[in-house]
Amino acid sequence: QVILVESGGGLVQAGGSLRLSCAASGSTFRLFAMGWFRQVPGKEREFLAGTWWTGGDNSFADSVKGRFTLSRDNAKNMMYFQLNNLKPEDTAVYYCAAMTSAGIITRASAYDHWGQGTQVTVSS
Repeated sequence: QVILVESGGGLVQAGGSLRLSCAASGSTFRLFAMGWFRQVPGKEREFLAGTWWTGGDNSFADSVKGRFTLSRDNAKNMMYFQLNNLKPEDTAVYYCAAMTSAGIITRASAYDHWGQGTQVTVSS
């Protein structure tokens, strides 16, 4: 079992920045990849970014490429998501997710562990 806890959400004005953190605990030796998703009411969970835990290129959705960056600290079992130049349409609940076996990094169904989510609200 991998336990994920997000933090760092909040209210920010358009153009502002936030840094989300995801702390992984439990069976972290099983981590294969981790990702960030977001969801608004009535819509499907949207892939934003993903990272392979043992290395390789990060993946980003076109909607956030160039504005959001992802980093991780394997020694601390932490993943970070820097959100820059935020827009009102970025308002959503942001989720950290972990994959413990091979899968498609952009697909929510490939992830088998999820955090509780953190709210990001961007005002215009």
